[in-house]
Amino acid sequence: MATQKLYAGVKLREIRGRLSLTQKAFADKLGVSLPYLNQMENNHRPVSAAVVLALAQEFGLDVTELTVGESERLVSDMREALADPVFTALTPPLADLRLAASNAPALARAFLDLHRAYRQSHERLASLDEALGREDVGLKPSPWEEVRDFFHYCDNYIDAVDRAAENFAGSAEPRRDVVQLAQDLLRQRGISLHYEDGDRVRHFDPATRRLMISHRAQDATQRFQLLHQLALLTQNDLLEATLDLARFSTPEARDIAKIGLANYFAGAALLPYRVFLQAARKTRHDLERLAELFGASIEQVAHRLSTLQRPGAKGIPFFFVRVDQAGTITKRHSATRLQFARFGGACPLWNVHQAFETPGKFLRQFVETPDGVRYLNVAREVSKPAGAFLAPVRRYAIGLGCEVQHAADLVYSDGLDPRGRFEPIGISCRICERTNCHQRSIPPLERRLRVDPNTRDLLPYEIAD
Repeated sequence: MATQKLYAGVKLREIRGRLSLTQKAFADKLGVSLPYLNQMENNHRPVSAAVVLALAQEFGLDVTELTVGESERLVSDMREALADPVFTALTPPLADLRLAASNAPALARAFLDLHRAYRQSHERLASLDEALGREDVGLKPSPWEEVRDFFHYCDNYIDAVDRAAENFAGSAEPRRDVVQLAQDLLRQRGISLHYEDGDRVRHFDPATRRLMISHRAQDATQRFQLLHQLALLTQNDLLEATLDLARFSTPEARDIAKIGLANYFAGAALLPYRVFLQAARKTRHDLERLAELFGASIEQVAHRLSTLQRPGAKGIPFFFVRVDQAGTITKRHSATRLQFARFGGACPLWNVHQAFETPGKFLRQFVETPDGVRYLNVAREVSKPAGAFLAPVRRYAIGLGCEVQHAADLVYSDGLDPRGRFEPIGISCRICERTNCHQRSIPPLERRLRVDPNTRDLLPYEIAD
């Protein structure tokens, strides 16, 4: 398999700006000529291995900053958007998309915003939405989509909030002491904490200074909700400042994002960055052991592993996904080259869908995406009971994975043969390049089809080259 050339001009300019160096000084430190650096910064040349090595040795740079980030996400999102039938004339080659994402990320974002506006207007027309008759209707992203994209393009890592949560946890032992710290802070603010039998998981009454948490909820959920409310009460200035920088387009999006930031603080306080990273490495990323050690749920641990992207102290780059029983992605994040589809569900060949059939068990799978990158994927069904006989049980499946070169650092690789079969998965049928997939639901929208009524193969059509 040919090695993909690394074009990272925007990132090189960002690094140079962060170091306050001129092009000449930066070139001297990297051991290259000024014209060569200029060509790399403008993506006329790929970043050489010698330059990558110099960045690591001279500046202590985590080289994964060059390979995975906003550019890959933009490329994935543009490919999915361009698979829309509205783009019927010509599909730009992948190399052009990579250049656009690297050289003109603002233009790429504008294109994605435009496509999202088109998609929303098309859906409104298709459903005869009565709101079309109102003058106040705009083609803005929904608040939920806007917040989802905010966390997506922040690499699901919010440095200021993460460090504030870590400082709060301090030297506290996992599990009990963090909860005790939270209870003490609430008490100092005159807030009484009560565990009651109620349908609401959490409720705070500012008038009576009374915080209620349902005792029906699982222990991990109770701890998380306590820390969430603590974030709203003690970290409000930080949360508001972060929201100001994000510049959400609607008050609804800002409100949803504030909940997301409070959730982020709660997860980071329950699983403090450096302590959790050390424990993850020591246990070889054993989700069950980590959940027991920190008093968290398996889903909380898996999600936290995917956020360990602090510059200079990164963990293994993971992808994390949660799907419901209909196959709809309800949470998604990737610090790897694999990027999830913005619309629709996950590839049916992933073991994350099979996890519903084996509740309480981990499923392991080696997979390969169409670009030839190989991953180890771990999936498990997770249930969220409501604590009463007639109360509904929410069921999800989670998937956590990393590129196969990191597999030995995961306990889940034990007993698996990396030379064995790699399941050929895709991202979405709409943009998947595979021509012989037995689970394909629709043809790839960017490829021509040939149909022979006298022949039936695996599919009722043939995908042309």
